[in-house]
Amino acid sequence: MTLIRGGLVVDGTGAPARRADVLVDDERIAAIGAVPKAPPGAAVIDATGAVVAPGFIDAHTHDDVAALDGVNLAKLTQGITTVVVGNCGFSLAPWTPSLRRPTPPEPLGILGGPERFTYPDFASYLAALGPDGVALCGHSSLRALRVADLGRPASPDELAAMVVDLETAFDSGCAGLSAGLAYPAAIAASTEEVTALARVAFRRGKAFAIHLRNEYDGVWDALDEAFSIARSALPGSPEPGARLVLSHQKCAGLRQRGRAGELLERIERAARELPVSFDAYPYEAGSTMLEAESVRASSRVLVTWSEPHPELAGLELAEAAERLGLDERAALEALKPGGGAYFHMDEADVDAILAHPLCMVGSDGLPADAVPHPRLYGAFPRYLSRMVREKGLLGLEEAVRKVTSLPAAVFSLGSKGLLRVGADADVVVFDPERFRDRADWREPRRYCEGIRAALRRGTLERLPGG
Repeated sequence: MTLIRGGLVVDGTGAPARRADVLVDDERIAAIGAVPKAPPGAAVIDATGAVVAPGFIDAHTHDDVAALDGVNLAKLTQGITTVVVGNCGFSLAPWTPSLRRPTPPEPLGILGGPERFTYPDFASYLAALGPDGVALCGHSSLRALRVADLGRPASPDELAAMVVDLETAFDSGCAGLSAGLAYPAAIAASTEEVTALARVAFRRGKAFAIHLRNEYDGVWDALDEAFSIARSALPGSPEPGARLVLSHQKCAGLRQRGRAGELLERIERAARELPVSFDAYPYEAGSTMLEAESVRASSRVLVTWSEPHPELAGLELAEAAERLGLDERAALEALKPGGGAYFHMDEADVDAILAHPLCMVGSDGLPADAVPHPRLYGAFPRYLSRMVREKGLLGLEEAVRKVTSLPAAVFSLGSKGLLRVGADADVVVFDPERFRDRADWREPRRYCEGIRAALRRGTLERLPGG
């Protein structure tokens, strides 16, 4: 039993904050209000001057492996108690190495080497993941398992096998479907193939999260494709959990800067007829595989990892090219497989997207990168400090809603995301004036500061320095 005394309770609904005590008993919230005397044996947390909120939900992660390897301090130190994994079309299940594919095809390798892909079905992965993870089934993983030639659309028989695999994943507790149509394993997939799988997800009342086929100059056509898939896949009377989720929305590329208003208007127009949500991260740089289109659209590129040249991780692409004695185009190919950070967004666009009521927050970090994007360790304090304390673009209550009850509703997480009696005892206590990110490009694995306490399912977690 734990008593959190004297904090400013922000319950996740968007309602005004209030001073109250919070009593946690076992894995549930037992009371919110005045608790004059701590029950015998209860641990007491002094929350004077601090905010008490539901544990944050990271709506977009690639923590598929990290969530298996003990306490995920990169996230817990940000107040994140639940992570959504399996995004962008790649998940640890249900693909495993085979004679046909002994190594994970791109982009599955972003998650880890073949030794990490040991889950032939979703049930076994979910059993290993535990209750603090929410897993989507990746379209690219399904393709890697069933499609003989990833350079073409699935055949009718291959698609039928993928549908069975997806149904089985949902029977096991999978939270939704994801696709990454810009990535090599899925780029050849037809709109019809993706629609058939999205139809399964929507019929089962699940979310469908999509990394658009193009996030640069082709983003407008890619958005239209996503909306078309949703219109075709949604049944006449959609199940409550059926929802299209647009992954890491942005105005990416030098020619797209300043167009956040257009992007949001398109999404709003679609949301008037479709259940639509989206996520974003609070940085002007993105990170993904090394690819020519992202390089062309960026003012600056940082090499985050390279399998053939690990010694060059952390260098600018231009410097890496110089060390290799190659021009940048040839160096890009020589560094693959690898990852990069791309500086290709405008600050005002990022802020406008993050402030939108439909926007959740996702860190989208890659734990396996040699030089990870700082968002892996700092996305949530950066979001809250930037949007509330520094710029005043959101009130505290609304900012908390967007990282708690909103993603809980989008992914149908039941009693998570709210501070109310009977809800899951996922709770974070943070200092609103000190909560800030410390991770940067020089030291991307620095923990943030300002979290006083974090509870997962009622268990008080040990934090660094605590």
